[in-house]
Amino acid sequence: MARKTYKGEKNDKERTMNKLIQAVGSVIEKYGYTGLNIANISNEAGVDRKLISLYFDTVDNLVETYIKGKDYWVAASVGAMEMLAKTANAGSREFLETLLINQIDHFSKDEEMQKVVLWQISEKSDIMSHVTQSRERLSSLFFPFSDRELAGKDVDLRAVSSLLVAGIYYLVLHAKSTDSTFCEIDLTTEEGMDRIKNAVKTVLKQTYDGAKDK
Repeated sequence: MARKTYKGEKNDKERTMNKLIQAVGSVIEKYGYTGLNIANISNEAGVDRKLISLYFDTVDNLVETYIKGKDYWVAASVGAMEMLAKTANAGSREFLETLLINQIDHFSKDEEMQKVVLWQISEKSDIMSHVTQSRERLSSLFFPFSDRELAGKDVDLRAVSSLLVAGIYYLVLHAKSTDSTFCEIDLTTEEGMDRIKNAVKTVLKQTYDGAKDK
């Protein structure tokens, strides 16, 4: 019988790292990004503060690890080539539409990421710069794919996509932070968000179908 190897130390390290990563989310939820310091994170995780330096080197590295693990666009870039291959026959429009609809659903439910995005647009930081660069990896995969499909057409899909992504972020944040409607649409209801999803589909349909030859 093979002798079992003791993995207690390795498992303890992984458990502690996961505790610290999860603690970042709890701190953001309780205090916002301004509460992200060694004391708050270590207390929330219930571990010695020295372990942050031992396992992540700096608090910034720990926070960046957490955000990259939660960020929708960073996660979507994983396996993007395989997804694009599967939708090659359907075209880039269907792929982009799916990404944007999923963005609405994902961001609407994730209160921690809502606060992270507020942090991103309200304060310049190296952490968010690194995360943004990671998000752009999906763009570097998708747009060459759509460029081939739309070659010779007078359409700026990058600009259209930018407006849709930014608009989704803003509308979700508006719905979560106010009780008012937006353009007479109640975004706190499923019906209201369905109207936004349908609008996204309409914009993409008109962008693709209305693209004229240069």
